[in-house]
Amino acid sequence: MIREGGCLCGAVRFKAEGEPLNVRICHCRMCQKAMGSPYFARAQFDQKALTVEGETGRYKSSEAIDRVFCMTCGTRLFSWRRNGTLAGVALATFDDRNAFAPTEHIWVSEKLAWVKLDDGLTQYETTIPA
Repeated sequence: MIREGGCLCGAVRFKAEGEPLNVRICHCRMCQKAMGSPYFARAQFDQKALTVEGETGRYKSSEAIDRVFCMTCGTRLFSWRRNGTLAGVALATFDDRNAFAPTEHIWVSEKLAWVKLDDGLTQYETTIPA
């Protein structure tokens, strides 16, 4: 299965091959700031499963993660692990925005107070327990 997506202006396009490793909603403060949104809904893939075309920019948001965005329109596309392993793809950037549904919430200890989580999904106060 190959699913495609891209940014608002179309300057960046991507293909994701196979099924995601997980689909989660992250409520951490870093994701809130990076996405300009109450949370980051993303499908996580091995970086080798992704093909990206077009000019992207990167911001090193931590020692572990770069935030990847379109240089033309600014659409926030990916959280990209700097060690070359994983990438989180913003769910709303897929052409079929309903292709994947989240199964878990992470970092709910940092969620905005007015966000109500009544969807029945598993919730973790921080990250997934090891």
